[in-house]
Amino acid sequence: MKTIIDVQHLSKTYGNRFNQTKVLKDLSFTVDKGEFVGIMGPSGAGKTTLMNILSSIALPTFGSIQIAGQDITKMNEEELSDFRREKIGFIFQEFNLLDTLNIRDNILLPLAIDRLPLSEIDRRVESTAELLGLTAILQRYPEELSVGQRQRVAAARALAMQPEIIFADEPTGSLDSKSAGELLNYLSEINLKEDATILMVTHDPYTASYCNRILFIKDGVFFAEVVKQGSRKEFFDKVISMQAAIAGGGRRDAL
Repeated sequence: MKTIIDVQHLSKTYGNRFNQTKVLKDLSFTVDKGEFVGIMGPSGAGKTTLMNILSSIALPTFGSIQIAGQDITKMNEEELSDFRREKIGFIFQEFNLLDTLNIRDNILLPLAIDRLPLSEIDRRVESTAELLGLTAILQRYPEELSVGQRQRVAAARALAMQPEIIFADEPTGSLDSKSAGELLNYLSEINLKEDATILMVTHDPYTASYCNRILFIKDGVFFAEVVKQGSRKEFFDKVISMQAAIAGGGRRDAL
């Protein structure tokens, strides 16, 4: 497998030398192309900080981050901006859709900003809309959609850019169980059919069970790794057990 993310000795410290808070401490790991990897841990573990650094929104204090063969820690702001636009797709808990644009225009907006040919824009919008079950609602507006549909539009907008990696930060956090299940099924389909690499932060074992591998963080360091072997139900049970271990308690029965 081809390595698409290579993180070496990553650390993040806030404050000055007299009052420092170490959020991430010497993390090293890799992600292969086409993996669906989850990041889990208790509140304050450093999950979102790690996601922000990997997606080039924040800078590390120490360490190197190779993404798609490029060291993003050595890029200037202009290079980082180009890199984010060309290589990375974002799916956040907040959808960030424009209410004045219909669904089709919300999806194609970043493509138009990139000045792609109209034929290519149409092709990408149509293919991502079909993949995510949005074809019938392309002419509607965000306020006319359910929460789950809006989250799928946000996913389509990210996927249409054909990014090397999709970063998802608590993408099901504001969804009900039915909408969350629909989005996760679509993300799994994207992962399988498009060979998309997905890195997702979540606190929810059900959401995590759709991943292929989970990295658990506690107090800024890696606590454990769980790899899917067998059914999603078996993987879910392993995630629950690991969460209990992190919390210092015994194993809990999965629902």
